[in-house]
Amino acid sequence: MMRLMRVTFQGERGAFSEEAARRLLGDRIELVPSASFEEAFRRLRRRDVECGLLPIENTLAGSVHENYDLLLRYRLPIVAETRARIVHNLIAAPGVKFGQLRRVFSHPVALGQCQNFLRRNPRLPPVPFYDTAGSVKMIMEQRLADAAAIAAAAAAGIYGARILRRGIEDDKENYTRFFLLLPGKGPRPKLPRLGRPDKTSVVFATPNVPGSLFRSLAVFALRDINLTKIESRPLRGRPWEYFFYLDFLGSPEEPRCSNALRHLKELSEFLHVLGNYPRARE
Repeated sequence: MMRLMRVTFQGERGAFSEEAARRLLGDRIELVPSASFEEAFRRLRRRDVECGLLPIENTLAGSVHENYDLLLRYRLPIVAETRARIVHNLIAAPGVKFGQLRRVFSHPVALGQCQNFLRRNPRLPPVPFYDTAGSVKMIMEQRLADAAAIAAAAAAGIYGARILRRGIEDDKENYTRFFLLLPGKGPRPKLPRLGRPDKTSVVFATPNVPGSLFRSLAVFALRDINLTKIESRPLRGRPWEYFFYLDFLGSPEEPRCSNALRHLKELSEFLHVLGNYPRARE
């Protein structure tokens, strides 16, 4: 029997990352939960798994800065991206009624995205927890009759819980973008057809002189290359200096993009291509 491809993600079974992994890669995968983002990167580096799916930004909460830093530290290639609509649900143990609830557990980001619901129900103080799906798992294991969790609908099914309220997030335009990462060196797993690589992510550092960032970005503007994201992160050991993470539409295989990267390298102190991959289109 063919062994399923192992895919790691941060969180417990039923996390939003699991839903995104199945959407991108299908159901013929073995999901390997990791307690933290760094644990997921370590599993990949050790080749305990064939690939990993990690969030990089959310339309409401912004960038996942820890994963930007880990991308640079571990240098694992990005081979695809996907987006997932985030729908938060109030979940409790079977038999527990809404009126019995006295507290709500979830990840701090999820709690922050359900502020209107929590304001309308002041008797339900939010309790931060390490993971959305993990909060469902916890209330079921401890058989809490006065608590609920905020998580994806899939978590209710996995842990035998019940959804009391659906879609309680403040903003329905709530999406998370994920990167699919591979271990790096060595044989690559056989992935489903994900499309033609037409998006590239790089990280670079510029000299700390006037106009250096302007000149760096101009290499793309002069060639009509569309930049879709730029993010700065502190350059450790050099206070008030930064790395710049940048996404653009195009591939290093295209002459205009390869020329832009060659030009950028001349202007930069450091340049690394994080990946060239098919962009999310759903």
